[in-house]
Amino acid sequence: MTPGVSQTPQTRRDTGAENATPPPADTRPVEFWPTAAIRAALESDDLSVWQRIVVAIKRDPYGRTARQVEEVLETARPYGVSKAMAEVLTRTREHLEANECAEVARHVRLLLERSGLGEQEFASRIGVPADDFATYLQGSVSPAASLMIRMGRLSDRFARMRAQRPPS
Repeated sequence: MTPGVSQTPQTRRDTGAENATPPPADTRPVEFWPTAAIRAALESDDLSVWQRIVVAIKRDPYGRTARQVEEVLETARPYGVSKAMAEVLTRTREHLEANECAEVARHVRLLLERSGLGEQEFASRIGVPADDFATYLQGSVSPAASLMIRMGRLSDRFARMRAQRPPS
């Protein structure tokens, strides 16, 4: 910089931060933005850009954008949107987990029904207490992957046995 000459926005060297925010006409999905653009967007007062970020987080709560937002929030000044974005991350992930637990519960119920066994018998044959098995059916707890495989094998075995029996 030349002594005595003030720097104006036109003469100031670009540090990259000014260009980090995608222009308003940018229609690229938020998932393709660099972290610097996410940071700049969170520092801006543009509600429509924040909404685009929230939509991307809801689409993929553990995806690239969510991880970028986490990274920015770890090092961010506490600007107004920080708490809101942290809440979006938390709630979106909790919602995803609840949906996944419900999906696993439906699958466990299907395996149980296909086997033709009662709940207690099924639980006993997979080696878990009936109370634990009930939590899997309710979706409040998800079984380990190895237990899911065991349930699938048990269900398959009893479904085959039922299919081979002559009709009563």
